[in-house]
Amino acid sequence: MSYITGAKGIVRAFHTALDSAPLDGITQALSDHCSSNYRWRGYHPFNELTGPAQVADTFWRPLRRSLTHMQRREDIFFAGVNSLAEDSSVWVVSMGHLMGLFDEPWLEIVPTRKITSLRYCEFSRVDQGQIIESAMYFDIPHLMIQAGLAPFPGQTGAHLVQPGPQPHNGLLLDPQNPNEGRRTLDLINRMISDLGQWNSGLSLRDELAQTWAEDMLWWGPAGIGATYTIDRYMEQHSAPFRAGFAERSKTQHVCRLAEGHFGGFFGWPNFTARPTGGFMGYPGGSEAGEFRVIDIYRRDHDKLAENWVFIDLPHFWKSQGYDILGSALGMAPSRQ
Repeated sequence: MSYITGAKGIVRAFHTALDSAPLDGITQALSDHCSSNYRWRGYHPFNELTGPAQVADTFWRPLRRSLTHMQRREDIFFAGVNSLAEDSSVWVVSMGHLMGLFDEPWLEIVPTRKITSLRYCEFSRVDQGQIIESAMYFDIPHLMIQAGLAPFPGQTGAHLVQPGPQPHNGLLLDPQNPNEGRRTLDLINRMISDLGQWNSGLSLRDELAQTWAEDMLWWGPAGIGATYTIDRYMEQHSAPFRAGFAERSKTQHVCRLAEGHFGGFFGWPNFTARPTGGFMGYPGGSEAGEFRVIDIYRRDHDKLAENWVFIDLPHFWKSQGYDILGSALGMAPSRQ
């Protein structure tokens, strides 16, 4: 437990230093808290970066220059041992929004000069007092919609600036009962076993009801959107997704952990699947593509009550020949 508490302190100190650093101090903030060979996995078009300087120059400094007066609005924070690793590695999870005034272009997106929020979730592995690697997924299409663009006109769920947990209890700053974390992880593992095969022998509704609450909230990425209740989740995401893909590979995760009533995982990629046509309005293809996903869950008693999902859809569709960022930017509205 002390290792987990210490890892949380290291990540919180890093966030404090990073968020308060001036533009010319961002590299130093990263260097002070991350290893020299720091491995950073990110959303398309950033992908994988190495070392504090590259991460600062490629991602953090351009973002901070664009979203002025940026602040971290954290909704979920927890940590634990990676259940998939043999080395008892400790990871810390932070999820929320990076909010600021969109004052300068970012990735060629025209600024609005209005409040804009970038959804993010970050997994950070801590070892010997340093952050060794991170997976940071963020929803760029979600930001694009706030800027007046339409990167995915076929979205089936709702577009929202997504809230944190319904009980407002997602910041686990203090040690938690380890039995609660084990219950959460066991439930997540059962859900993965049910849904990962797409062939449980049950109806989709019965399959979902085994591990999900009837009033489940599924906070999906832009392009799919948010849904509420099992029935609307089936209608607005799960059934269309299964109908739109074939040849789904087995689930593979880099990290899976839980603490208290919260847990999650990420993969690089999580799985591959081939589009058969119709999903998000796009035609089918002959090649499978990668799905890089982060999932964060809240357990309520013996069911999963909420799920925040980050999917690198631009990366997947680029593998199918569609440049989501470029095509949407070509339709950018004029600004006075």
